[in-house]
Amino acid sequence: MHVAISGNIGAGKTSLTELLAKHYGWEAHFEDVIDNPYLDDFYNHMERWSFNLQIYFLKSRFEQLLKLKNNTNNAIVQDRTIYEDAHIFAPNLKSMGLMNQRDFKNYQELFELMESQIQGPDLLIYLRSNIPNLVNKIHKRGREYENSISIDYLSRLNERYEAWTSTYNKGNIITIDVDQIDFVENKEDLVLIIQKIDSE
Repeated sequence: MHVAISGNIGAGKTSLTELLAKHYGWEAHFEDVIDNPYLDDFYNHMERWSFNLQIYFLKSRFEQLLKLKNNTNNAIVQDRTIYEDAHIFAPNLKSMGLMNQRDFKNYQELFELMESQIQGPDLLIYLRSNIPNLVNKIHKRGREYENSISIDYLSRLNERYEAWTSTYNKGNIITIDVDQIDFVENKEDLVLIIQKIDSE
C-alpha cells in the first residue's frame, strides 16, 4: 500500500509522515531537503536554479517510486508526490517567469516518460492551509533558506494545490484543513486524521 501526503510548504507533511509511520508501522519516505544541493541556491536566485532544483526533486521522487514498485511487501507513506512537482511547482515557476519555456518543455517530457512507469498512491492526503498558518510554521521551523519565500509565492502555490486536488484522479483523496488543528501537539487531532484514513 502506498499513502502519500501532499500540501504547500509548511503545511505539516513531514510531521504527519513521521506520525503515521510510527502509528501504522509504515515505511516512511521523506522529501530530500537536507542533502539537496540546489535548495540554498534556488531560494537565493530562483530563475537561475529553478530547472536544476525541479529535475533533482523529480529524480529523487522517481527513485522512491521505483523502490516501492520493486518492494510490494511493505506499506509506505511518502512526504510529497511526484505529481506536485509536475502540476504545481514547475508550472508555477514557469508562470512567474522563473523557468523558461524550453526548460519547462524538457521537464514536462521527462515527467511524462517517468509517469508512464509508475502508479499513483492508493491514498492521497492533502493538507490544506491558509497563508498565515504556513508563514508561521515556516518561521517556526527556522530553515534559513526558507526565509526568502514570499507570500505571493505561497499564495500562487495554494491556488495550484486547490486546482490540482479538485480534479485529482489517481486514487482516493482525503482533504484535511490544518489551520484549526495541531496533530503534532494534540493527540485528539491526530486520532481524527487516523479515523479518516481508516475509513478509506
